[in-house]
Amino acid sequence: MQIYLPIAEVSVNAFTLMGLGGLVGVMSGLFGVGGGFLITPLLFFIGIPPAIAVATGANQVVASSVSGVLAHMKRKTVDFRMGGVLLAGGMVGSGLGVLVFNILQQLGQVELVVQLCYVVFLGLIGAMMLQESLRALLRARNPSGRRRLHQHMWVHRLPLKVKFRASGLYISVIPPLLVGLAVGVLAAIMGVGGGFIMVPAMIYLLGMPTKVVVGTSLFQITFVTAFTTLMHAVSYNTVDVMLAVLLIIGGVVGAQIGTTLGARLRAEQLRILLALLVLAVCGKLALDLFLTPDDLFVITTRGS
Repeated sequence: MQIYLPIAEVSVNAFTLMGLGGLVGVMSGLFGVGGGFLITPLLFFIGIPPAIAVATGANQVVASSVSGVLAHMKRKTVDFRMGGVLLAGGMVGSGLGVLVFNILQQLGQVELVVQLCYVVFLGLIGAMMLQESLRALLRARNPSGRRRLHQHMWVHRLPLKVKFRASGLYISVIPPLLVGLAVGVLAAIMGVGGGFIMVPAMIYLLGMPTKVVVGTSLFQITFVTAFTTLMHAVSYNTVDVMLAVLLIIGGVVGAQIGTTLGARLRAEQLRILLALLVLAVCGKLALDLFLTPDDLFVITTRGS
């Protein structure tokens, strides 16, 4: 069933869009990521303009994240105090990101910059997560040798410490604020929830237990991406409501399925699956950057 998207100015299959939304919803519930790192490139692949894909993709992330966080709230696996600190940094970062995005839009460099950002960030994060996940899996299978259960790093020596009871942490609010700031900028420029950066940062940098990471990540992602969508819609009118509705329908259903599946898998297995998925998307985008496009366009200036 073909449907015309008025803002994007293209015709696409409605069931394809709902399927993409459902896939991203499953990723949201399963891994604690908003899924924007996946939905935005997929929208590129089916012909949606980059500016529309980024802004509308962020809108779909809101629906998937809300559905996922509600499921985690029922299980009491959300650290609301940590989520609030992350959210404060995320709001500031999102405002800065939208400003940068609009400048790139005026310069006509949005598509190139967004794709390069995806390749760099997804490649680094995917490689780091895969390495750490494999190490954790090997330690679980061969628990020989004594390990310190809690290691003190530079993060624990910073001032302005706050007790996060749900996470069992007593750390400075500065690292969570900076993580939230970075995620907010990425949400605006790349149309992502930022979970693919926030989840490993919460585990490896802040030292949060895995059981509360997913729900807390989704809590922050929900509000940051909602704010980002609003900023994009008001400042540059790049949110296609029809596209967003179709993605949301699939995303809400998929998030519930992903949350159920996530409860049946071990934490190490979830991290490895997410790392492989991130690297696969990175590889596809990098390949598209290097391959010669089917249609070549040359812009020349007419001499006076």
